[in-house]
Amino acid sequence: MTPDKTLLALRKKPRLIVFDVEGVLIPKRRYLLFEASRRISFVSLLKMFWAGFLYESGLISLEKALRRIYRQLHGLAISDLFQLYKKMPLLQGVKEAFKQLKKTGCKTALISSGLPQSFIEDLASQLGCDYAFGLDLEVVEGRLTGQIGGDVIKPEGKALVLKRIQEKEGLRPQDCALVADDRNNLPMFQLCTERIGYNPDFLLAYKSDVAVKGDFREVVPLLTGNPIESRSVSGRQLIRETIHIAGFFVPAFTVYWSLNRYFVVLLIFVFTTVYIMSELARMLGVNVPVMSTITWKATIQPEIYEFATAPIFFALGIMLTLLLFPPPISYASIAIFTLGDGSATLVGQTIGSHAIYYNKGKKAEGTFFGFLLASLGASVFMPTNPLKALAGAAAGMIMESLPTPINDNITIPLATGLTLLLLP
Repeated sequence: MTPDKTLLALRKKPRLIVFDVEGVLIPKRRYLLFEASRRISFVSLLKMFWAGFLYESGLISLEKALRRIYRQLHGLAISDLFQLYKKMPLLQGVKEAFKQLKKTGCKTALISSGLPQSFIEDLASQLGCDYAFGLDLEVVEGRLTGQIGGDVIKPEGKALVLKRIQEKEGLRPQDCALVADDRNNLPMFQLCTERIGYNPDFLLAYKSDVAVKGDFREVVPLLTGNPIESRSVSGRQLIRETIHIAGFFVPAFTVYWSLNRYFVVLLIFVFTTVYIMSELARMLGVNVPVMSTITWKATIQPEIYEFATAPIFFALGIMLTLLLFPPPISYASIAIFTLGDGSATLVGQTIGSHAIYYNKGKKAEGTFFGFLLASLGASVFMPTNPLKALAGAAAGMIMESLPTPINDNITIPLATGLTLLLLP
């Protein structure tokens, strides 16, 4: 058991475990944006996407984003919305995890800002939870008015709900644990002694006690104090990181075949466009030969049931690096990004035992090994300046270890390229 997980497991077992819903128990970016959107116009769908983008970028509050999104569902029958919700799959391992937690005698609560109260109550019934809280959805004559309300959509709303539960049960923060994925749940952190980030965003990766990625069942030993099984990389993760590392061949083949880098950017752009169309089709239940198969085998939780955006950011990072930096800096930056980031993930998940204190989702062993491999990759394109290659690799892997609001498929190659460009 790793040191950070040992500390969590040695604490008193919680009497109440609070779970966020979207992104933790069900896919986060699929229900409203893909399932419910089938019943609205294309213009309304674009408005929903835009509201979600503004929130994710930190430009508007969650409440404003949710109000804009639900406004686009005006006139939709509540029965239709509920049936679409019922089609939503639970993330892998959720049912099994709740069965195990139920045996411990602890109480569980679901608190959601994005889904209606009645839907969360239905989900709580399926999982055997004791409490369920969601937003208030205004319905007139069986149809949505587009108006929503309730405490859970307010900035401190989830914390208010949790306080009520604690007062009713006579619980203190040391009796409670929280499993969440994004910054909307931060107000509840002060009310729970144990905080687990499940596929956490950049803020939770820093503030959580421990971060879990992959199968949801991995949170159970942390909450119950039971021994944690030996870790191994899943087949999906192995394929995913192999593809990531294989990105090294983009600059390698560009140099070997003396290709124009702008032509390479065009090829990547075309392939990315095809991928986006393939993913949209997959969300609508249409299988695209070869492309959908590769995506299915390489996606991890919770991307299996969502639009997988990681390949888009990966391609964008490589394209921007080729466009913004001249050779050999662009080539060395891509080598550092692909070899360093990919190998850091694999090593960190298999033998990593020391979480980086400012990013609980990363392991020091993985970052160090990534630095070594990134240095070798950069040296291929900078054979006469090994110190510069080392400096670039260091910059790239420091960026890899940081929890940032911008996808690291963008930040790593750009930070590396800028470092190499400024160095003499």
